[in-house]
Amino acid sequence: MNLVTLRRGKAPLILSMPHGGTEIPEEFAGCFVSGWLARKDTDWHIPTLYAFAEALDATIIAARISRAVIDLNRDPSGASLYSGQVTTGLCPAETFDGEPLYASPLPDAAETARRLALYFRPYHAALEGEIARLRAKHENIVLYDCHSIRSRIPRLFPGELPQFSIGTNGGTSCAPEYEVLVAEICARSGFSWVLNGRFKGGWITRHYGNPRAGVHAIQMELAMRGYMDEPATPTAENWPAPLNPAAPILPVLQDILKGLCP
Repeated sequence: MNLVTLRRGKAPLILSMPHGGTEIPEEFAGCFVSGWLARKDTDWHIPTLYAFAEALDATIIAARISRAVIDLNRDPSGASLYSGQVTTGLCPAETFDGEPLYASPLPDAAETARRLALYFRPYHAALEGEIARLRAKHENIVLYDCHSIRSRIPRLFPGELPQFSIGTNGGTSCAPEYEVLVAEICARSGFSWVLNGRFKGGWITRHYGNPRAGVHAIQMELAMRGYMDEPATPTAENWPAPLNPAAPILPVLQDILKGLCP
């Protein structure tokens, strides 16, 4: 199974897309309550939304496997990234809404280790390889971790999520000028935004961001209403909604990546 889609570019910019995959290997047939539930929390349409980055000659790494099998943006040790807050784990047991995912027993330690080896490590090996390749060519590179989520998920956060949630792990995963650039573009857009709010950056941002070594990592969590019509209650019949080709946030994303990749 081809686990990763990789587009190599020469620019000092990597787009990581760990949660846009929908494929579930045949070995998991019958494990999940349903294929729809196992794909419900996908970062829908992210590869298509950011397709313009090819024109910037950015490197794009996208997972093909569903996050229900293993979450590529979680600490592989299983430690929670958001202590004291509700979140899903390395091998999620439930959806963001708390619906059970498994029709069969949950993955035990041995099964989790197997999934780490088979499905988690190939993505990160590809990401590490591209970071090393581009750092050999550029003094500084940007790792832009692409994410999206439904605007309202009461179990995870109160009210409506800002359109743009910028995560830099409290300013530690990138140099200040990169954080300021992205924040200023979001502020000028007229859309709601937050810096290091509910989503401060997942494991990818925290693990790979190393400004002193010339690797500047930023996570962008988009509220999905900016590029698709979100139903009040997602069902197998109405979710996912189609991508809006004239997404109002698209010019903002273009400005952000152009700014990060001068």
